[in-house]
Amino acid sequence: MKRSFATALGSAALGATLIVGGVAAQGPPPSMPPGQMPPHQMPHGPMPGGMHGQHHPGVSGQMPPGQDAFGAIAEVVRILESDPTTDWSKVDLERLRQHLIDMNEVVLRAAVKATPVTGGLAMDVTGSGRTAQAIRAMVVPHAVELDTMPAWFAKTEPISDGVRLTVTARDPSDTKTVARIRGLGFAGLLVQGGHHGPHHLAMAKGELPAAHQH
Repeated sequence: MKRSFATALGSAALGATLIVGGVAAQGPPPSMPPGQMPPHQMPHGPMPGGMHGQHHPGVSGQMPPGQDAFGAIAEVVRILESDPTTDWSKVDLERLRQHLIDMNEVVLRAAVKATPVTGGLAMDVTGSGRTAQAIRAMVVPHAVELDTMPAWFAKTEPISDGVRLTVTARDPSDTKTVARIRGLGFAGLLVQGGHHGPHHLAMAKGELPAAHQH
């Protein structure tokens, strides 16, 4: 009888130990700071809206914006707000937004048919609707910028639904420059020159004429 009682008591003690141990194993480790969950218990999926753009553990600095136009506008706003001489009565960020839409249309939606010509490349850039309008608004003035560069000539002519852009080396025998023009193609030629950033800032500050679209 005594042996049976001792056996039962031992079994109960062992069961209690297992229960307590199981409960302890389910809780956060003792070394975890109060209120912090271990990684395997952290929720998955998108972060709450309030966490957008905040610092993340293990990542130095601010997280970059997730969209190119958003980032461009954010940078312009940062510059405007850090400049005490900004005249906010002239600021026109909507105009900049529309310009960025045009850029997006030209870069991502325009159809480009490139044909090698003597000394360079001819590109028929076409589209419909907003894309065609954006092509005319951007490519024509950009050709003027390209033509100021020392190594090449650039010109445009209207075609159905768009513009023909022709870029050639000033020296047609300069095979390296000719190869560069053809290698860059329309997309590479579109980003040539350092005027885009200053142009966007001047547009946002209301310093460009309304007729100036590029």
